[in-house]
Amino acid sequence: MKLSPDSEAIVGATAGVVAEHAEQITSVFYPTMFAAHPELLNVFNTANPAVGEQPKALAASVVAFAVQLLDPNAPDFTPVMRRIAHKHVSLGIKAREYTIVGRFLLDAVGTVLGAAVTPEVRAAWDEVYWLFATELIAQEAALYALGGTNPEEPWREYRVVERDEESTDIFSLVIAPVEGHVPTHDTGQYVAISVTLPDGSRQPRQYTISSGPRRDSLRVTIKRVHGAAGVPDGIVSNWLYEHARPGAILDVSQPAGDVVLDNTEAPLVLVSAGIGITPVAAILEDLSRRQPDRTVRLFHADRAHETHALYTSLRRQVLAMRDARAQNWYEADAHAAPTLHPALPGFMDLQAVDLPDNATVFMCGPLPFMQTMRATLLSRGVAAERIHYEVFGPDLWAQNPDAVGAA
Repeated sequence: MKLSPDSEAIVGATAGVVAEHAEQITSVFYPTMFAAHPELLNVFNTANPAVGEQPKALAASVVAFAVQLLDPNAPDFTPVMRRIAHKHVSLGIKAREYTIVGRFLLDAVGTVLGAAVTPEVRAAWDEVYWLFATELIAQEAALYALGGTNPEEPWREYRVVERDEESTDIFSLVIAPVEGHVPTHDTGQYVAISVTLPDGSRQPRQYTISSGPRRDSLRVTIKRVHGAAGVPDGIVSNWLYEHARPGAILDVSQPAGDVVLDNTEAPLVLVSAGIGITPVAAILEDLSRRQPDRTVRLFHADRAHETHALYTSLRRQVLAMRDARAQNWYEADAHAAPTLHPALPGFMDLQAVDLPDNATVFMCGPLPFMQTMRATLLSRGVAAERIHYEVFGPDLWAQNPDAVGAA
């Protein structure tokens, strides 16, 4: 992908000011677009714009894409595009919706930057946007085809067949398609669940598949989100907590996600905190069946043993493997936790743990936690390309993990 010479010169001259105002631009963009096209509220996570995360993610993505078009030495944007495409497919984004987004995004650029946005400047940034959009449209079309999904009808009915209360606010749902089989998927992927709320609006949320691949069902493990510090309660997680009982019918997307279990025999280090245990549980279930001899080290941090979701199944899977070991850290009552290996008190510290040589690392948990763990792993000589992560919500880390990983 390459900009035309005229557009390249204009974007090069204006990229700095657009980057400087990018978050303000996207903060203008969302309200105006939703006012004109309220139907898009059904596919966008309305909580993320409310707390500023979605504007930050969109701003970072568009600016980083423009920089890559200008600078051949800029960080490779391909992994970011792949991750965005998977997120969009799980939400049922349609190709025609890119036209709406592009028009309102460029209008917002004009609103914020005013007279500086001449027709030539708008045309140049329109070219940036459509290079960005056409690449995503192509990737998403391929993913829809691979999943056998008609993008005009992206949601499929699943029935809740089992519910397990993992802790006070965490619960697991085993769900099965009302018709047919579960689509083929990779271990570590997620699905979106879309629900109709009391006010008649619809909202989707993505939840990791916490079971290994099965043909007849899949399991998702969900944390009920309580609001704090001005952030509202999780509207979908609370709806599911109240209403997702055996027999309930849910609208579920095709599985998506680009951070998945590899098929090598390399040692694997799994690092998680809190509800970030969900992809780890899927990985261990899969490995205990397909690769029981693979070397695995599981490091998990939680508030207490009582809040450690999926512990019973994780314990069973660790015991089923020849060279799997687990170490847990609990902020409270670590000394009393009935774990296989004595739990450690406080926060996770990877400085002194046993790390297998040439291991692949998979992390999932709160972003500050992963930043700290990545910095420790790098300091111990783990190569950056061997460290992979999954983020719940907009990925504010993808463009430049090194900038925050050392913080």
